[in-house]
Amino acid sequence: MQETRQNRIARLLQKELSLIFQSQTRQMRGVMVSVTRVKISPDLSICTAYLSIFPSDRGEEIIKNVNDNQKTIRYELGTRVRNQLRIIPELRFFIDDSLDYIEHIDELLKK
Repeated sequence: MQETRQNRIARLLQKELSLIFQSQTRQMRGVMVSVTRVKISPDLSICTAYLSIFPSDRGEEIIKNVNDNQKTIRYELGTRVRNQLRIIPELRFFIDDSLDYIEHIDELLKK
């Protein structure tokens, strides 16, 4: 039962975070940020979001910028989901480099 609720809340947070990043990255030309996966702790207090950043060479710069603006992102998320959640979870962002890893494996297989 608890796991189903965690999954529903994780999907909600993933959708809303992706909309937030979509509106923020429109201002930055040539950068695309997508939320690939969201995990939420069992007590719903910590949300871990994995971001896929294109182009990947600017990934460290973008993730540093996101972590610096974490409070603003949490506030905007809170305004969007205040009717569904009582407590807005603490946000943690990490780079999802699985696409780069897949690309590297493909290059190795072609050789």
